[in-house]
Amino acid sequence: MKLYGFNNLTKALSFNIYDVCYAKTQREQRDYISYIDDQYNSERLTKILYKVTEIIGAHVLNVSKQDYDPQGASVTVLIAEGTMPNDVDSSCNRGIFGGETGETVVAHLDKSHVTVHSYPEYHPDTSIATFRVDIDVATCGEISPLNALNYLIDSFDSDIITADYRVRGFTRDILGKKMFIDHKITSIQDYIDEKTLQKYDAMDINVYQANIFHTKLLIKDIDLQNYLFKTDVYELPPKERLQITDNLRREMIEIFSGSNIYD
Repeated sequence: MKLYGFNNLTKALSFNIYDVCYAKTQREQRDYISYIDDQYNSERLTKILYKVTEIIGAHVLNVSKQDYDPQGASVTVLIAEGTMPNDVDSSCNRGIFGGETGETVVAHLDKSHVTVHSYPEYHPDTSIATFRVDIDVATCGEISPLNALNYLIDSFDSDIITADYRVRGFTRDILGKKMFIDHKITSIQDYIDEKTLQKYDAMDINVYQANIFHTKLLIKDIDLQNYLFKTDVYELPPKERLQITDNLRREMIEIFSGSNIYD
């Protein structure tokens, strides 16, 4: 696996996607968790990550995946830029798994990786259930994780999105001059489809001198029917509809702001 002379800039995209839902009874809450666990199990998450590697022009070397009890899943994909030979030393792509606790430890040595972890949960008092997905795409070389951003957003129901992108290290041009970034970027929003951006209120916090970029997005409109789990909106009296909508918006604003603003 010859690495001398390659572009060794590290480009890391990390983001959280949150889906919020109203599930009133304990049974509805359990059913919601089961639904999410089924929809986003390790098998489906693996398919999503395979598509990510295809979009960014990478090649899959190794996959480690795990479903957790009572809920949640994790997938780690080791990737490389371009096509790798079939006789890659297995010591460079080992996966080490824990015991009956469901813990997963993955030891990988190579240029790039993609990981996803899911966290479904619910609040028994407010009847609000949330589903969070953490996704990390780290690459070295010319491939960029930003190219897969729209596909990842579209792969999940996204009410709140927080994204961080950072370029670390340096590479050199053909004259030996250090290059601390090899592409133009002013905001992560530059890589998000315009139709998607129109659905969200967005905020940027960027540190250009350090090549650090941060974007947060909050869904603008709440169509209550889309947030009710196994309940028709017309079964609810107007006052209850308003209360549920207020609770959903409160949950979203608190997640977006990162604080319990109403306490």
